[in-house]
Amino acid sequence: MFLGFDIFVLVLLVLAVVFILLAVKTVPQGFNYTIERFGKYTRTLTPGLSIIIPFIERIGRKMNMMEQVVDVPSQEVITRDNATCTVDGVLFFQVLDAAKASYEVSELEIAILNLTMTNIRTVMGSMDLDQLLSQRDEINHRLLSVVDAATGPWGVKVTRIEIKDINPPRDLVDSMARQMKAERDKRAAILESEGMRQSEVLRAEGEKLALILQAEGRKEAAFRDAEARERLAEAEAKATTMVSDAVASGSVQALNYFVAQKYVAALQEFATSPNQKIFMMPVEASALIGALGGIAEIARESFGGGDGGASGGDGPAKPRRPGGPRGGVTAASPLPQGPAPGAGPWTP
Repeated sequence: MFLGFDIFVLVLLVLAVVFILLAVKTVPQGFNYTIERFGKYTRTLTPGLSIIIPFIERIGRKMNMMEQVVDVPSQEVITRDNATCTVDGVLFFQVLDAAKASYEVSELEIAILNLTMTNIRTVMGSMDLDQLLSQRDEINHRLLSVVDAATGPWGVKVTRIEIKDINPPRDLVDSMARQMKAERDKRAAILESEGMRQSEVLRAEGEKLALILQAEGRKEAAFRDAEARERLAEAEAKATTMVSDAVASGSVQALNYFVAQKYVAALQEFATSPNQKIFMMPVEASALIGALGGIAEIARESFGGGDGGASGGDGPAKPRRPGGPRGGVTAASPLPQGPAPGAGPWTP
């Protein structure tokens, strides 16, 4: 009798241990468990230690509440301009409501994947190939808004959709490369022509400025040359006036100096002429001094005796030539031809 009672107590203890094991549930972090009572959803167990009623309640679904990633397989998409491209991507989603994700849709990941692939064909098929290759951000944004709105009733939040690769056909890629090369060649030719035009404009402006500066330089040089000739003429006129005044006052040395200077300058021009290699002097050096004396004699005769009447005083004064003190040598007056042969130089 005691043996039967002990067995009964032992069975009760085993049942109590099994009951406790079935009633106590531990939910790990990042998961939620749904509880079904006689097959009907009643509540959701959050991470931690929980107790259920064994044999009446059971765990229905174990939902992963962490953000998950799903690869979108490659598929062909026909764009609006009838170009065929191979597209693949990646999808990120997170379950927010374990009960809806468990009982509102069957096979959640497959449903989200198919929904994403369908919308990829819809969104990318409404765009041209150029837009498809250059506006990935817009494609991702449109896909995200459409898929997230569709998965909202499932208790799922789609956080991100990214298009990884867009691969047009090889012949289309080659055509695009040729088009890009032609466009860049066109731009390079335009830039080169614009550069040449700008260079020609700058060169023309430089030549114009150079001509203006040269004209101004010639104008300034002509003005300075005219001013120099005017000053030279004034100096010559002043010198001539001074010589004339000196001769009129009875001093023939000024006339001798003036005529001798011109005579020597003329001889110098003959000597330095590029057309003459040998210059023959027609007179001796003493003849040049005699010519100067003859010129002085002409001046003395022109002004009525000059120094001869004033210095000697022995002979009678020579008559004065017509024309007064400032009269010049007339055509009838015989010019002396220099000293006689063998005679000494004339003295003024």
